[in-house]
Amino acid sequence: MTESSLAAPRRITAKARPSDRIFKFLSTGSATLILVILAGVALFLIVKAAPAIAADWTKGDLAGGTTAHHTSFLSYTAPLIWGTLWSSIIALIMGAPVAIGIALFISHYAPRRFAGILAYLVDLLAAVPSIIFGLWGIFTIRPFLLPFQHWLNAHAGWFPLFGGQASQSGSTMFAAGVVLAVMILPIITSITREIFLQTPRLHEEAALALGATKWETVRLAVFPYARSGMLSAILLGLGRALGETMAVAMILSPSLVFSLRLFTDNQNSQTIAANIALNFPESNELQREALIGTGLALFVISLVVNFAARFIIGRTGRSSGGKKAKSLPPTNPSTILALDDAESPLEALHPHASSAHPEGVKPSQPEGPRS
Repeated sequence: MTESSLAAPRRITAKARPSDRIFKFLSTGSATLILVILAGVALFLIVKAAPAIAADWTKGDLAGGTTAHHTSFLSYTAPLIWGTLWSSIIALIMGAPVAIGIALFISHYAPRRFAGILAYLVDLLAAVPSIIFGLWGIFTIRPFLLPFQHWLNAHAGWFPLFGGQASQSGSTMFAAGVVLAVMILPIITSITREIFLQTPRLHEEAALALGATKWETVRLAVFPYARSGMLSAILLGLGRALGETMAVAMILSPSLVFSLRLFTDNQNSQTIAANIALNFPESNELQREALIGTGLALFVISLVVNFAARFIIGRTGRSSGGKKAKSLPPTNPSTILALDDAESPLEALHPHASSAHPEGVKPSQPEGPRS
C-alpha cells in the first residue's frame, strides 16, 4: 500500500442548488422569526407594565378596586407567583408518575392492538378545551373528592397541607391540582411513549438474555436511555400547568395569600393566569397594566423553567451517555483477512473450533467437586 492510498480522502462538496438555498433561507428565517417574536413579546410586556411597576400603590387608581390592600407591585405579584408554582407542583406530583406509567404500559406491556387504541385515546385528551375540563372539574371532580377531603381533614388535620376549615363546596387547590394533572397527562404520555419505543432493541434483548425480568429490563435498559426524554416531557407538562387559565379560574376559590392548604375555601393561593382572566374586565387602565406586569412575571418564570430544563437535560445526557469509550487494542490484519475467508466470525477467531467440537466452541463446563 502506498502513502497516497493511506492519505485521508479529500472531502467532496456538491454544488449548491437553488432549492438548497431556498430551504436554508426559509429555515434560517424561521429560527430568526422565533427570536424576533419572543423579543417583541418581552418588549411589549415591559413597556406596558412599567407604569404600574413604578407607580405608588398607596394612592390613586391602584389603591382600590382589584389592586386594593397592596402597597407595591411586589406585594401584589408574589402571592400570585406562589399560587402558580404551587398548583403546578401539585399537578406534576399527581400527573407525572401516572403519565409515565401509561406510556410504559402502552410501549412495553399492552397488546399491540389495544396499545394503539389507548394511545389514540390519550392523545385525544390534548384536544379537549380548557373550559370543558373546568366544567368537568365543577360538576364531577369537586363532589367526587369532597368526602375524601373531609375524611383526610378530620384524621390528618394536624398536618399543614390538610389543616384548616374543610371546604363545603369543593373549590379547593386539591381539586384544581387533580384537573391540572389530567390536563398534562397527554403531553407527558405521548413524549415518553415515543422515547420508550426508541430504546435500542439490542439493549432490551441483552438484559433479557442475562436473565432479567420484564421490570428489570425496563429499569436497567429503558429508563437510563429515556432519562433525558422523560425529564423533557415532565418540564413541558410543567409549562402547560403554569399557563393554564380557565380550568383553574372556574374551579378554585382563591385569595391573594401564601397558603399550603389543600382543602380550604377562600384560603387558596391564586394563579397568575386565572387572576388576569377574572380581573381584567373590571380593572381600570393602570390596574390592567398591573395585570400585564403579572403576565411579565409569568413570562420570566416560563423562561427560567425552560433554561433550567435545557441545563438539566444537557447534564443528564452527558452523565448517561457522555462517557468516553475505552479504546480497543489494535486489530491484527491477519484476523481481518481470516474474517473475509471464513464462513463465520467464530470460525475465523477459532480456526480449530469445528474440528475439535463439531458444534463450535463450547463454554467451559464447571468442574466437579474437588477432594
